[in-house]
Amino acid sequence: MSSIPSIAENLRRVRDRIANAAITAGRKPEDVTLVAVSKTKPAEAVIAAIKAGQTIFGENRVQEAETKFAMVRAAHPATLHIIGSLQTNKARDAVRIADVIESLDRPKLADALAAAMRKEGRTPKLLIEVNVGNETQKAGISREDADGFIDDCKGRFGSALIGLMCVPPVDQDPRPHFTWLADRSAKHGLTTVSMGMSADFEVAIACGATWVRVGSAIFGHR
Repeated sequence: MSSIPSIAENLRRVRDRIANAAITAGRKPEDVTLVAVSKTKPAEAVIAAIKAGQTIFGENRVQEAETKFAMVRAAHPATLHIIGSLQTNKARDAVRIADVIESLDRPKLADALAAAMRKEGRTPKLLIEVNVGNETQKAGISREDADGFIDDCKGRFGSALIGLMCVPPVDQDPRPHFTWLADRSAKHGLTTVSMGMSADFEVAIACGATWVRVGSAIFGHR
């Protein structure tokens, strides 16, 4: 894991790379938002990133995020994205703590989130996760079912549904997967495309990513 003092320098490098990738793609750097993936990292690491100007963070596990960000938010403003696969029995906890849930991927979870929003009186922004490689071991709605599911969720959640997310297969060129997701998002009038991680975020930006989720390049490996 990176030491706390190096997090600020890592963030600077990642931001520079995002800006350069955007400019190379003929886009504005400010059109790409960095989500710093702080899963498994301590609250101290998140606070170090906040002191370096980062305010948006991604967490995989709701329980870990709830504990960590209760500490962080006691003294610092921070925006929390849930980016990991979400169990239906964690939907209410996720709705209570998250500003954005990026992993809406099946009708049962849509039901659970809708019920949780009614109970909590709170509506996080939502992204639909698409399993772009149709990999059996990964979460996400299949490509074949994506259009129908997106339409259903637009009808149910309205303006709370803002975009799509994916994690492409690690053993394939991500470009066709990224391009497909960006095109699908545009087809449905959704403005947010969350794709690209530490190993491929520059490629994702070239393909139209508006959010990139970067963890190890900022916080170091687990």
